[in-house]
Amino acid sequence: MYLALREIRRSRGRFALGVGAVGLLVFLILFQQTLLTNLLGFFTGGLANQSGDVVVYAADARRTLAGSVVPAETVDAVAAVPGVARAGPLHEATFTVRPAGGRDLLDGVLFGYRLGGPGHPTTLREGRLPRRDGEGVASAVDADAGFGLGEVVTVEPAPGAEPVRIRIVGLGDDLRFSVQPTVFVSTATFAAARRATNPAAAGAPVLPSAVVVETAAAADPAVVARRVTARVAGVEALTRDEAVASAPGVAATRQSFGVILGLAFVVVGLVVGFFLVILTVQKAGALALLRAVGAPAGLLVRSLLTQAFVLAAAGAGIGVVLLTAAAARSSPAFPISVDGPAVAATCAVLVALALAASAVSVRRVLRIDPLQAALGPSVGGLA
Repeated sequence: MYLALREIRRSRGRFALGVGAVGLLVFLILFQQTLLTNLLGFFTGGLANQSGDVVVYAADARRTLAGSVVPAETVDAVAAVPGVARAGPLHEATFTVRPAGGRDLLDGVLFGYRLGGPGHPTTLREGRLPRRDGEGVASAVDADAGFGLGEVVTVEPAPGAEPVRIRIVGLGDDLRFSVQPTVFVSTATFAAARRATNPAAAGAPVLPSAVVVETAAAADPAVVARRVTARVAGVEALTRDEAVASAPGVAATRQSFGVILGLAFVVVGLVVGFFLVILTVQKAGALALLRAVGAPAGLLVRSLLTQAFVLAAAGAGIGVVLLTAAAARSSPAFPISVDGPAVAATCAVLVALALAASAVSVRRVLRIDPLQAALGPSVGGLA
């Protein structure tokens, strides 16, 4: 340890450049991970943060809420399956809405659920859940865009129809869906919005997009989902996690970011590995001299590994500081947050990767022959 730290102090500039390079790469990795989490939350937050453990789609919907319509009687059929504690309808559709304050029209998603039943948002930050028709819970990220607590959002009707007004009584975290502002309302409010935008179908029932299930305390949601699929005709049931993973755009986004993050991890390993190899080559003579005066190989290897650890840990620290600064200056419309456990896990992986990348340098240290100290030109040898 003393030998490693002494060399770091003697070569401050060199190690500072190495730590800076690793720190920027760590920041890039952490920022990309945060960006991925935010994007997926904007894609699927409304579905991921509702109370249903199982989501039941129409069998031909290809696991998408937008393409799914289930008969009203399916709710009772699902409720009768063993392991189901409660089942309720879930409606989802995109409407043209006008936020509070006379702002411009925009697209917004409404989730309709049976008040008091499954499907309600689970990440309430402020306010309360709807207790009556005409009330809703919106995503907190849209509070400054006319979806704030106590404000009224209007569903733009078809010509000649009455608009549907929704008072926001609660704000929740990560409730967006399909990257659009999202409001959770009662099934009656959802049906009123449907009829206001399509008066020609005013007499037709508004069918749910899916059925959401809260499983019994001792039941495994995966088992209940398979049981519902087998026992109820014309449906496909998925656990909430499976439903989120199957949402449009999620797999492609994960794959794209996975490639970027994988390459970034490889680059971190290469930077640390090349840095240590160059360092080992440059001080080969000094290492040979240390071996000649009796320094054990294990001491030199531990010194090298200590330097690799310091390089990676200091770089990780810089990356965390930069991410914290970016989070503090991020926009409320697209907030960047520091997820402590995820950041710690990533930094631990990067440190382990740096130690593994030092294997080539460790091998060079172990192959040093003490006799080289007597043969080198610096001591009058024959080399």
